[in-house]
Amino acid sequence: MKNPFLGKEIWFLTGSQDLYGPETLDQVANQSRHVADLLDGADDVPVTIVWRPTLKDRDSIRAEMLAANADPACIGVICWMHTFSPAKMWILGLAALDKPMLHLHTQASMELPWATIDMDWMNLNQSAHGDREFGYIASRLGKARRTVVGHASVPEVQAKVGTWARAAAGWDCLHNLKLARFGDNMRNVAVTEGDKTEAEIRLGVSVNTWAVNDLVAAVDAVPDAEIDDLVATYEKLYDVAPELRSDGERHESLRYAARQELGMLGFLESGSFGAFTTNFEDLGGLRQLPGLAVQRLMGLGYGFGAEGDWKTAILVRAAKVMGHGLPGGASLMEDYCYEMTPGKEKILGAHMLEVCPSLTTAKPRIEIHALGIGDREDPVRMVFDADAGPALVLAMSDMRERFRLVMNVVKNVVPDAPLPNLPVARAVWVPEPDFATSAECWLTAGAAHHTAMTTSTTREMWEDVAAMAGMELAVIDEDTTTRGFQKELRLEAVWHRITQGV
Repeated sequence: MKNPFLGKEIWFLTGSQDLYGPETLDQVANQSRHVADLLDGADDVPVTIVWRPTLKDRDSIRAEMLAANADPACIGVICWMHTFSPAKMWILGLAALDKPMLHLHTQASMELPWATIDMDWMNLNQSAHGDREFGYIASRLGKARRTVVGHASVPEVQAKVGTWARAAAGWDCLHNLKLARFGDNMRNVAVTEGDKTEAEIRLGVSVNTWAVNDLVAAVDAVPDAEIDDLVATYEKLYDVAPELRSDGERHESLRYAARQELGMLGFLESGSFGAFTTNFEDLGGLRQLPGLAVQRLMGLGYGFGAEGDWKTAILVRAAKVMGHGLPGGASLMEDYCYEMTPGKEKILGAHMLEVCPSLTTAKPRIEIHALGIGDREDPVRMVFDADAGPALVLAMSDMRERFRLVMNVVKNVVPDAPLPNLPVARAVWVPEPDFATSAECWLTAGAAHHTAMTTSTTREMWEDVAAMAGMELAVIDEDTTTRGFQKELRLEAVWHRITQGV
């Protein structure tokens, strides 16, 4: 996957005023540049932090915010009031800003110079009340933001800024995302439907449909030499079943899977798409339901949703971007069946074919098996178990006047026993706070059966993305109770209806 952070910037904005004179303002500029450099050099901050000149009046503040809006490289701003910066100066600027914002409540000096501190030092270092003035006006304007408190050299502070920066990259990804639907949704399924126009209004993502046979033409046009090279890659990277190898009786099926991957990749690249969907009910002239091809494309960073589920494809792509460079991965997932023995409850998740290999560090096995739906040739797929460890499962539902994002904190575990007869990639997890409460709350929220599973992103990243997008977020974690969750949903419904107007 191409590094999604390359060429992206977060602007570091420092507030002050003309009251203090040029000498003090020079110190403000030098010290704020140093704070920006601390963040820019932090390993946990994946995006370039760009220091900008000190803001001292309302016209320059508004101009800076409009410039941030207009610059495609800028994915967010960090605001810090080095001195006292009267907040009325910030009203027009904050009202104009439509990029994500982090309020950094810090100070140039970590320690107080107890023996030498005087009023000059105090007047220079006024963040303690300058940021409170800024926080007031941001709250009065209802401006969504993340607030981080602490010295910029502290690793915990840098990690929090880095988490928000990844969320800002996810927000930017959504606002530039083009999604290709190959065919329509699975017939008569409710939750995979949704308002694509509202998705573009709220999230920025463009969702459109292409005929499956447009894809077929791209698949059929792939040169044999490129297929030869990709098949050799398969045999190098994976444990390929004997019947699919070059001397096996079903090798042509593997070659066709490679043809699908190359054709789909070319189609997506030519249209600058970052996500896509397929549907087993709408395959046109495709000989196989794409399995291995979809898994590999997700491994390259594309978002994917099955049966036309574009909302899940959006989540998978956002997770890929936010988690880039971190251990773990992200994939389409689906709750399939349960282990319900008391004391051993857990969920077995999979899909027909399409689970991303980024969820495992083991070598997947490429196999071919019959598929009872789709009315096509037996499809090729990778088979593996997801690695054990912490994970999140997320689902996005259209609730008519808003989108609801539901997130469950889970722990992936090793299956209780081998699964030799299950010919698909899978994950097994134990949900927080427990199986029954998790399922009760998930059903109460109307959350989808398709999910994005992510083992690389964090709860805080998704909280930030939801806040940036103005999207409802319902979290099921170790502290959740069914009664409390139901109350939270009712309050969220009221809140979002009020804030969105009549």
